[in-house]
Amino acid sequence: MTAAPADRAPRVLIIIQNLHVPFDRRVWLECQSLRRAGYDVTVVCPAGPDSRPFEVIDGVEVHTYRSRPSSGGARGYVVEYAHSFLATARLVAKARRRGRIDVLQACNPPDIFWPIARWLRMRDGTRFVFDHHDLCPELFRSRFNGTDGPALRGLMALERATFRTADAVTSTNASYARVATERGGKPSEAVTVVRTGPDPERLRRGPEDPAWRGGRTHLVAYLGVMGPQDGVDLAIDAAAHVVHEMGRDDVTFVLMGGGDCFEELVQRRDRLGLRDHVVMTGRVPDETVLSVLSSADVGLSPDPRNPLNEVSTMNKTMEYMAFELPVVAFDLVETRVSAGESAVYADGDDVVSYAHALVALLDDPEARSRMGRAGRRRVLDELAWKHQEAPYVGVFDRLVGIERTPVVIPAPRAAADASVVDALVASPGDA
Repeated sequence: MTAAPADRAPRVLIIIQNLHVPFDRRVWLECQSLRRAGYDVTVVCPAGPDSRPFEVIDGVEVHTYRSRPSSGGARGYVVEYAHSFLATARLVAKARRRGRIDVLQACNPPDIFWPIARWLRMRDGTRFVFDHHDLCPELFRSRFNGTDGPALRGLMALERATFRTADAVTSTNASYARVATERGGKPSEAVTVVRTGPDPERLRRGPEDPAWRGGRTHLVAYLGVMGPQDGVDLAIDAAAHVVHEMGRDDVTFVLMGGGDCFEELVQRRDRLGLRDHVVMTGRVPDETVLSVLSSADVGLSPDPRNPLNEVSTMNKTMEYMAFELPVVAFDLVETRVSAGESAVYADGDDVVSYAHALVALLDDPEARSRMGRAGRRRVLDELAWKHQEAPYVGVFDRLVGIERTPVVIPAPRAAADASVVDALVASPGDA
């Protein structure tokens, strides 16, 4: 173990490819936690709409590059990731000119930054933390219906190389931690569960804005990415069933977020005759999110069952809980771990079951209130970032040789059904 010199703060460099800071809430919480713990923090990430090539945000140095969005398909992602890797490597070299980097953290997807970690290790003895956000092989299978073939085998090889290079892994839930130990071959002491807990002080119910209801009794909200694996198409189909088949004209749906499928989803909404009932905002500022979620009655987590979603933690679910919103979800392992009694669970990926579960909840204000309180309490007692901060900072402290007074943090729950994870960790091609 190489400790940072006593005359300077230990330096951490964080790499992200799919979002910019501070828009990536998990990474921004990590940055602020490291800053409070006395670390010097630098981030390399793609630029957002208002980003500068270099700026200092709340004490964090941020280097950005203009991303090259994928044109679609496997070839398009190869081109996008090659561009990101080269741009990131250039900015890492630039950031290193200011001084030695003690710890590099790379966040996935994709699993392509381990060569940079090895380069820094050879030059400076830099330690490498893999912040494991997604299962890239399962993401491929879920997004492209991929089966065993060169692309999947390549993703598995990149994942293995990332795990093999990492000195420590921070996993977003217990299912991902099992992937790290069983498929990635990491010893359990090198893997730490760090959930993407919401900040309950920032994410809390505020004044309602009746305008979001559009003159109707109930408001149902969605917040999140709109990609092929996120189930927003199922939410729109469920809304169509609620409005057209169940005859409920008293519900307004507000779907917030953007993604690869946004335009296609808008067309689906219009084709189903839902323009007057379903508002699709695209990406919106925090003020809009706070206003909508403070006004809503129910939050939607329509993620369908697939190899990725089954074992992934959905940030939107916990954000709904922070706003005291009951959740309607499909019955996925880690969704049930996160939400517990604050959600109702529809059968399979059945849209009709989802619609009926939603309407039953809308018609039961007492259940909504009870479930909302339970969700908020679970965020405060277990899921909030303050419960994740000490284990997260502890990973870096161990790598650079810092000793602090231990803080007792509640242990994270294990996956509700380990058998589901067992089917994945050996090889996603066999799941």
